[in-house]
Amino acid sequence: MIDDLLSILNLEPLEHNLFRGRSFDPGWQRVFGGQVIGQALVAASRTVTDRPVHSLHGYFLRAGDPAAPIVYEVERVRDGGSFSTRRVVAIQHGQTIFIMSASFHIREAGLDHQIAMPDVPAPEELPVDGEIGAALLDGAPPGVRRYWERLRPIELRPVDLKGYFRRDEPRSHQAIWIRAKTTIGDDPVLNSCVLAYASDLTLLDTTLLAHGRSAFDAGLQVASLDHALWFHRPLRMDDWLLYVEDSPSAFGARGFNRGSLFDRRGVLVASVAQEGLVRPVSR
Repeated sequence: MIDDLLSILNLEPLEHNLFRGRSFDPGWQRVFGGQVIGQALVAASRTVTDRPVHSLHGYFLRAGDPAAPIVYEVERVRDGGSFSTRRVVAIQHGQTIFIMSASFHIREAGLDHQIAMPDVPAPEELPVDGEIGAALLDGAPPGVRRYWERLRPIELRPVDLKGYFRRDEPRSHQAIWIRAKTTIGDDPVLNSCVLAYASDLTLLDTTLLAHGRSAFDAGLQVASLDHALWFHRPLRMDDWLLYVEDSPSAFGARGFNRGSLFDRRGVLVASVAQEGLVRPVSR
């Protein structure tokens, strides 16, 4: 599936500032939000030269159809001396399903500090994908088992998986090691776009873990509403990144989540914020 991921990130140019992307269906009824974020960032990056992305902010407006292509229209808002700004609209079936603004910045010297990475087990000390189902998910709900046993382009190794199927120990934070399952290479644009894809994985779960619930709960309607991502330092997606997530607040059928991504050396490479719809529904 990682080859499929790199393939869907290779958008087809249609016209000046216009691109088309396809989807692969990972078993959901709608397009995975991280795919749309990643493809929108690819489209924006195709219109910028020699300036890496430093931030993006997007809103999910409609569910995407995995069976239909998505057209990405890029507006070149501004090219300044140090920054370039782009606005991307994702269109499907004649309707806007996602909008995003992205900012690109030349490399500059400046102040340098960061928060510390928490002390957690190394990814090599945690169960691999196949072992997660065999060793940790015995007795877990069927939806949770299917999610963690499914083939995926991004490998996930949770530091502690128990919160996904135990309601007696709610918590509002978690940490997960993530990496791409094949070599990505040194291209900073491709690594940033793969990270954009992966940054939507597991983040909204953090709101649900705080209440001993999961995305597979039939009594909840769960969906990403918006997504913001800041790229702090160069990164490689084919080596492990620790995704440290917390949920400071849930109120009014919305849950707010934050994430920090550290490389193996403890370098903070990116930060994420997302609000999601968490709406109780009658069964």
